[in-house]
Amino acid sequence: MTSSRYSDSIEACAAHYGSEAAAVRAYMLEGEKRAYELENRGPLRFTDDGSLHQDILAAYSKYGFYVFEGVIGSEEMNDIHEDIAELRSRFPTNSKSDVDAQGRPALGSDCTGPALLWSKPLSDPMGGTAVANGRHQVKLKDLDAGTDAPTEAPFILMGSLQFSEAALRVYGHPGLLKAAASVNGEDFAPFNEVLFIKDAGLGAAVSWHQDGDTHWDNPDFDEDIHGFNFMAQVYGSTPVNGVWVVPGTHKQGKIDINAMVAESGSERLKDAVPIVCDAGDVVMCNRQLVHGSFANAGLEPRLTINFGFHKRSSVLNVKGAGIHSPVSVYTDDVIKERSKVIGYAISARQNQYPDEQPYAYQPFMDDDEPYEWNTDAKAGLKDYNLMDLSI
Repeated sequence: MTSSRYSDSIEACAAHYGSEAAAVRAYMLEGEKRAYELENRGPLRFTDDGSLHQDILAAYSKYGFYVFEGVIGSEEMNDIHEDIAELRSRFPTNSKSDVDAQGRPALGSDCTGPALLWSKPLSDPMGGTAVANGRHQVKLKDLDAGTDAPTEAPFILMGSLQFSEAALRVYGHPGLLKAAASVNGEDFAPFNEVLFIKDAGLGAAVSWHQDGDTHWDNPDFDEDIHGFNFMAQVYGSTPVNGVWVVPGTHKQGKIDINAMVAESGSERLKDAVPIVCDAGDVVMCNRQLVHGSFANAGLEPRLTINFGFHKRSSVLNVKGAGIHSPVSVYTDDVIKERSKVIGYAISARQNQYPDEQPYAYQPFMDDDEPYEWNTDAKAGLKDYNLMDLSI
């Protein structure tokens, strides 16, 4: 049997699957082994002109994802942990509540846009539904969280940069923004930002899907037309709590996932591998890649600071998909307004790390507008996610 650093967690997870326990155990162990055999992990590396190293770009293009190791150092990770603890203390007591455990107005309670989404523990709330234009084609197995489990658990925090300054500072990381420019061009545009919360023994599943919606039939379709997400890991990612992907599927257009499940003989897609990485690692994941995650019936939590970017040509004057924000046409003015968060993130990061060379965002180079992170800027981010560039 293949060994694993996550053996105890895999055993705890497999026990939830009854007669399928042995198959789940073998699937996760084998998937982990194959994940580490892929040549798509290592530190951020750039050439002399500031572009991502060609080996990284080639591996990202081949597999559809890349694990940047050790991006977030211990000082910044401590800052993130403190921020997340404070953030969670402000969560509403449940999905119907407007107050936190101390009776204060809860985080997001005054927002018009979506904030904290909840789910039934160890369920798949989106699979096989019409949510997100029906892109979650199949439903993954709901697991029993036990009689002591709460009726619902935090799942996704939308518009996270208005709530978390630590996440905002990660968003302004110069190395990650340089990577975004290497893939999507120096005039890259923002997408959307969330925190994915998968607490141990509670975290919900996200059924297999592809994120793209707008450009599948575009005559200029290519592997990067729907952009990518960065997934910064606060606690690490395991075969149990992490995202699984089917390498290479980002090149294949819109895929019939029901057919993939039928061919695999179960919800455990035969060619998938887990994205396994440590705290402080940041994954770059193509949005067209078939991916999903199982319910977190293991022992380790996962919290992902998730944020993505597009090629400007993919969003300029394009009618949005209406998944992450109301349907609208993304004019140059809309993109400029939504991009302000990049400027504020760069400023916020420079305030925190003054010895670090800040990123210079090309669309702002001829812009006289100052992007200074201060009290007014923070107030101006309220409901900024209503302008997410959703394609």
